[in-house]
Amino acid sequence: MPDAGHHEVEREERALPSNLRRDQPLVPIDTVAGRALMAVIAILTFLAALSAGAAVLAARASEQWRGAVSNEMTIQIRPDSRRDIEADIARAVAMAREIEGVAAVQAIPRAESDKLLEPWLGTGLDLVELPVPRLIVLKLRPGAGSDLAAFGTALRREVPTAILDDHRLWLRRLSTMASTIILSGAAVVLLVMTAAALAVAFATRGAMAGSRDSVEVLHLVGADDDFIAREFQSRFVRLGLRGGAIGGGAAILVIALLGILASRWSSAPEAEQLRAMFGAFEIGWGGYVAVVLVAVVVAAISGLVSRVTVRHHLRALAQGSA
Repeated sequence: MPDAGHHEVEREERALPSNLRRDQPLVPIDTVAGRALMAVIAILTFLAALSAGAAVLAARASEQWRGAVSNEMTIQIRPDSRRDIEADIARAVAMAREIEGVAAVQAIPRAESDKLLEPWLGTGLDLVELPVPRLIVLKLRPGAGSDLAAFGTALRREVPTAILDDHRLWLRRLSTMASTIILSGAAVVLLVMTAAALAVAFATRGAMAGSRDSVEVLHLVGADDDFIAREFQSRFVRLGLRGGAIGGGAAILVIALLGILASRWSSAPEAEQLRAMFGAFEIGWGGYVAVVLVAVVVAAISGLVSRVTVRHHLRALAQGSA
C-alpha cells in the first residue's frame, strides 16, 4: 500500500506543470532566458557604472581646476622689439606687490616658461626666436577683487605689452565643459536604466506566458495576485543583483586598472597633459559608492518593473476571463 501511495503522488506531480512540482520554484532562475537577461543587465550596468565614474571624475577634476586658479591671476608680458622685456617684467612685479589683495608675486623664468610648452611642442626645440610671452603669477588673498580692476588699467598704462588675465573666461569654459560631461554621464545612466527596465518588462511578459498554466493552478488553489507578483519580483531582483554585481564589479576593475596604468605612465610627457586635465585620474570613494549605487538601483528597478508588469498582466487576464 505505501508503494501504491508513493506512485500516486508521483503521477500527481507529473500531471502538474514543471514549476509547480515539489522542490521547484514558480519562476526558475537558472534558465537560458534568465542567464541571457542577467548578461544584458550586467552589460547595461557596466556601461552605466562607467558613465557614472566618468561624471565623478569630471566633477573632481573641475573642483581641482577651480581650486588651482580661483585664487590666482596671471600677467602676460608680450615680447616687443622696441621695449626691454626684463624691465617691463620688473615694473609689473613692483606694481603687483603694491596691491593689498595680492599675497605673493612670482615672475616665471624664461626656461620654465619654455618648459610649459614641451607637452604640446615636444622637447629639443629652440624657442628663442618665438615670441613666447613671459608670465607673472599673482597669488590673491581671500576677498580680493575690488582693487584689481584699477590695477589692470594702471598696468596697461605703465606696461603696454602686459595683459592681466583673471581666468574668468577660462573658468567659465571649464565649468561649462565639466557640466556637459556630468550631464552627459547622467543622461547615459538614465538611458541605460530605461533600457534595463524595458528588458526586464519583456522578460517578465515572456516568463508569464511560459507560466500561464502555473498561474491558473495557483489561482485555483487560492493564491492571490500579490503572492504571484512577489514570486516573479524575487526572481528578477536576484537576476538584477547578479547582473548588477557582475557589471558593477567589472566597471570598478576597469576604473582601478586605468588608475594603475595612469600612475605607471606618469613619467611620459603626454601624462602631464592628462594630469593637468583629469588630476590623478582617481574617482575616490565617492565614485566607487556611485558605481555600487548604480548596481543596486538596477536590481531595484528589475524587481519593481517585474512586479508592475505581473500585476498588469494578471489584471488583463482577469478582465479577459470575465
